[in-house]
Formats: sequence, structure tokens, C-alpha cells
Amino acid sequence: MNRIAVVTGASSGIGAATARALVTDFTVFCLARRADRIEALAEEIGGVAITCDVSDPAQVARASQVIGDRVDVLVNNAGFALGQEPLEVDDLTAWSRMYEVNVVGAARMTQALLPALRAAHGTVVFMSSTAAEAAYEGGGGYCGVKSAVRSMAGALRLELAGEPIRVCEISPGMVHTEEFSLTRFGGDAARVDAVYAGVAEPLLAEDIADAIAWMVTRPPHVNIDRMVVRPLAQAANHKVARVSS
Repeated sequence: MNRIAVVTGASSGIGAATARALVTDFTVFCLARRADRIEALAEEIGGVAITCDVSDPAQVARASQVIGDRVDVLVNNAGFALGQEPLEVDDLTAWSRMYEVNVVGAARMTQALLPALRAAHGTVVFMSSTAAEAAYEGGGGYCGVKSAVRSMAGALRLELAGEPIRVCEISPGMVHTEEFSLTRFGGDAARVDAVYAGVAEPLLAEDIADAIAWMVTRPPHVNIDRMVVRPLAQAANHKVARVSS
């Protein structure tokens, strides 16, 4: 039987890398807002592109109808970070935008596809972050958002206990992708460069995709509750080994 994987936020970064990593074992539905990006990706890997903004209930409902009544893997990857300012001056509308996509979007997609996951004895993967491991200055919004993702994954695992659906969480540390930090800092390349300055080998999107592919292809009785993945240089959110140039 053809196995189905659904990856949200597949237009770039970890999402696109995950779609590429899963295509060996699954037919991959690539979901994202940017139609041109996912159409190119779907053509490249032999997948299926569905334009979908996970913050829009109507678009999620339409996507679930196209995907069908069996889903073996759902990777709730869609999300982003906005800003890293102190709470005193932070833009709280950015917090709402992050929460709507990272948290509510993942919940909405999971709700829509849960019957299909149940039919396939499937696996749900939530994209958390080491931002959920510990707070840091300027992280009030993003740390809170990813902590909410973690709590949602944990609650769902408890709610589905006894059912043949696995609920997994992956918590990446410092990953250098082409868009994540640029989005976070409003396109300020200097601030992005400062994040990775002196870090010899930050993680790549492919490293996280490889971990996700491993998680979802374990034997059915094996559930990877949570996997924290950092580059060797990052011992903790606040402790990163940097070399001087």
C-alpha cells in the first residue's frame, strides 16, 4: 500500500529538506503558502503540492480533502520566529502571529488529519525547538510559542494513549537555514551573521530532516517522544563555542 507523508511549511528550510528525506519511503504532500516553491519541490521529488496556509481553517479543510483518508506521517513543521526584543518593548502582534501559525496551525492540521492518521496507524511529528528547553533574553515570545507546541504534543500523546498513533516531538537547536533568521530579524543580515559568527558547524536543515526520517521509520511499537538535536558547538541556548576569526 502506498504510504503517505504530509509536510507543512515545505517551501524552504527544514520543511523542504524533510520532504526530500521522506520521499524514499512515502508519497509526500508538500504544503506551504508559496505555491511556486512547493510546486517546484513536488516536481523535483515526485510529490504533490498543495498551497495551504495552516492559519486559515478553510485552506486546511481543503487540503485534508485532497490528501485523502489515510496519512502515515504528518510533520507539523510550518512556523517561524519574529523578533528577539525584550518584553518591555517587544511587538506583541508578532507574538500573536507566531502563535497562530506555530501552535494553532499545527493543532488545526492535526485535527483535520487525525481520522486519516488513525486509519493508517500513523505518526505525528511536532516541530518544537530548544527555545522550549530554557528561556533566554528576548525569547519571551518564541520560547513561549515553542513551549506551547511541546505541551500540545505531550497532551495529544496522553489523549491518544492506547491508540495506534505515535506522537513525536523534535527540538532543534542552532540550525542555519536560508530564511529562518532573516525572517526573525526582519531581513537584517548583520544580526543574522552575528548569530552564527564563529560557530564552525551549525546544524543544517538536512540534519533535522534526517532525524525526522529516522523517527518516523522506527518499528510501530517504538515512539520517540522527544529528540533534542544541537550542533556540537552549542552546549545550551546560552553556551555556544565560537572561534575567533
